Amino acid sequence: MSTSIHEESGELRPTPGADDKLDRAVLIVAGVVVLGSIMSILDITVVSVALKTFETTFEATTAQVAWTMTGYTLALASVIPLTGWAADRFGTKRLYLLAIVLFTAGSALCAMATSLEMLVLFRVLQGLGGGMLMPLGMTILTRAAGPERVGRVMAVLGIPMLLGPICGPIIGGWLIDAASWHWIFLINLPIGLVGLVYAWKVLPADVVEPSESFDWLGMLLLSPGLAAFLYGVSSVPETGTVWAVKVLAPAFIGLALIAAFVPWALNKRNIHPLVELRLFKNRQLTVAVIAMSLFAGAFFGASLLFPMFFQTLHGETALKAGLLLAPQGLGAMITMPIAGVLADKIGPGKVVIPGVLVIVLGLGMFAMLDENTGYPYLLGALFIMGLGMGATMMPIMSAALRTLKEHDIARGSTLMNIIQQVAASAGTALFSVLFTNANKEHASTAIAFIAGEDKSKLAEVLKDFNLTPEQVPTALASLPADLAGNFSGVFLVATILTASVLIPAFFLPRGKSAPTDTQQPPVLTH
Repeated sequence: MSTSIHEESGELRPTPGADDKLDRAVLIVAGVVVLGSIMSILDITVVSVALKTFETTFEATTAQVAWTMTGYTLALASVIPLTGWAADRFGTKRLYLLAIVLFTAGSALCAMATSLEMLVLFRVLQGLGGGMLMPLGMTILTRAAGPERVGRVMAVLGIPMLLGPICGPIIGGWLIDAASWHWIFLINLPIGLVGLVYAWKVLPADVVEPSESFDWLGMLLLSPGLAAFLYGVSSVPETGTVWAVKVLAPAFIGLALIAAFVPWALNKRNIHPLVELRLFKNRQLTVAVIAMSLFAGAFFGASLLFPMFFQTLHGETALKAGLLLAPQGLGAMITMPIAGVLADKIGPGKVVIPGVLVIVLGLGMFAMLDENTGYPYLLGALFIMGLGMGATMMPIMSAALRTLKEHDIARGSTLMNIIQQVAASAGTALFSVLFTNANKEHASTAIAFIAGEDKSKLAEVLKDFNLTPEQVPTALASLPADLAGNFSGVFLVATILTASVLIPAFFLPRGKSAPTDTQQPPVLTH
């Protein structure tokens, strides 16, 4: 599809009957969105490798520095529900520029933080901007390309989403080793400034309709509800169990607030709810949401394990562990553009099912590893997984968005991002608990990890396994084999959870998307 200037309005519109390739105008807009997504997603994983450095710099505990991650995540989750309404009220371009400004300003302030409390506060500011970048980017791209090309633009947007967890540890480790922790934030300044100018120049001008009323009650229920629930879930890795008060209390309160939001959002008197749950009447979106939830939980949960696997079992540094994950990104880069084209031409269902099967094959290889498994096998498995991931996540998103009316795109993007964030957090917590509990089953891993992190627990661990301090070296002799077994067992769960995506994927559309009367053509104004 190409674009042409409308003689009367001066608007840039798709040319009827033209081919459906991504033209220059859409690719330019895609560049802006990808740049913003890279900033937001990379920042999460870049900071993860700096936690030990923060402990030393600020003389803090692991639990305290974890707030640099948790604060960002909570701010991100809290602001996502507001994005759909704000995009309709103020326009996507204005809001996107504001998001870049907030994120860049937050990055600059983080680099200047002189205490852990200041750093956490500024990370929250970053999260407010970062939380808006992804749903806004999806909205901008979907409107620019139109429903018949949404698979292609989702493939473009998927590149930073899949490569972020892989490149983040590499960049973060290199910056900390070569300079200081300040540079993991300072690097966002030039990117943010370029992105701001780029977005100002090329994004279409906002055409804002009469403003909708703001759902104040919905905001008071959903945003705090999401934040409380994710806080509880985020506390699981620290407590090692879902039954701790620190996990259950906020998670229960959060779920109660979210549950109260549902009937309010569906109430006929609530004409413009904060998040449009009535979109679930769209069968295709509902199926895609179920598939996305299962996939995000399995993918992001497993992503937690891979760098940990190389660092603990093979003794690699954070930088080396990040480099070893590169085959996964390479595989995704190969299949993602192809999958985007195929999703538009033959339907996402025919693309997602093979993609999931390939991921299951790669994860299944990890489920069969032992302490003697070599790097060629491991890197090959990661490459296979990458091939499957490139054909899975973004086609699922395109299946959800391509049948929405233009006015619903912002709300649909917001809904998908909320669900993805919740599912990813739940998956991370699930696999963290599984791995922690697996380590408790063997004397060697219990001594190395549980007692290793908290010396006061050594006596308790030795009592559980009926060991004396003199027997510790003998018990640790089986550490590689026991640790490999723990990883393979958790990877088996990830394999099964990923395979479950096949059930909703079977109901995804398997034909080319055709615009309906309810789908207005995308309009780019200058």
